[in-house]
Amino acid sequence: MKAKLGIAPIAWWNDDLAELSDDVSLEECLRQAREAGYTGMETGRRFPMDPKELGPILAKYGISVCGGWFSGLLLDGEIAVEKDRIAPQMELFKAMGAPCIVYGETARSIQGVKSAPLATKPKLSEEEIRVYGRKMTEFGEWCAEQGMPLSYHHHMAAAIETEEELDLFMKHSGEGIPLLYDAGHMAFAGGDVLRVIDNHHARISHVHTKDVRMGVIDGLDRTRESFLDAVVKGAFTVPGDGSLDFEAIVRKLAGHGYEGWFVVEAEQDPKVSPPLEMAKIGHRELLRVMDAAGYEVEGTVGA
Repeated sequence: MKAKLGIAPIAWWNDDLAELSDDVSLEECLRQAREAGYTGMETGRRFPMDPKELGPILAKYGISVCGGWFSGLLLDGEIAVEKDRIAPQMELFKAMGAPCIVYGETARSIQGVKSAPLATKPKLSEEEIRVYGRKMTEFGEWCAEQGMPLSYHHHMAAAIETEEELDLFMKHSGEGIPLLYDAGHMAFAGGDVLRVIDNHHARISHVHTKDVRMGVIDGLDRTRESFLDAVVKGAFTVPGDGSLDFEAIVRKLAGHGYEGWFVVEAEQDPKVSPPLEMAKIGHRELLRVMDAAGYEVEGTVGA
């Protein structure tokens, strides 16, 4: 089985919390990611949207686009509007040979609202999830027909956060909307990270290897503290520096035949957790668990 290792730029510059950002250029970010051993990076706010500009920069560092976030509004919006909104990113990603666009539902989400306690996240009825699931399936099918599939990101503080909510979303949506599996977000939400893989492996098309510090998470007052408060406190980290057993997680994915990208995505304060150092820790741990699970990691360099 084959795997590729990527990383997200959120360790260097946070798109939701500007204060959690290193003053580094896109090129320095790519240089450090490559030094750490990664061959892919998801996009972020400092990425140019013109493939003629972005392509040579990526080629210089031997990095490819391995995904990237799209702030979707389909929960309350219309498919036609979302088609127009996603079109520029879709064209860039097709030109860059990206595997997917990461769809994050931001309608009603409180993930970017520092004053909104975790307990105030949006909650949908099963009927609302049924309607939403049908819309997402139709939108996902259209995106795939255009040559750029989506991968749906369950996410803390959003409408589809918990294991139960994800189960209902998967029940009421179809294969046209694949799943991004994020162990860190599921653990934060109180779900069983291995059971989710067992239940939904057939739809998993992309993996975020986000680790968590459960001591920080368990200490949160969810009636008073927000998702961004948790980030600032250090709820997230890279594999090998947190509480999750990534060997068990990766073995489980391997057992179900998953092949593709494993992307380190760990938003932290770069002053507390230097991005290059953390990137290297995550890469070493992923190489270890990939070997244990029987994966061949493509294009990697030792870190």
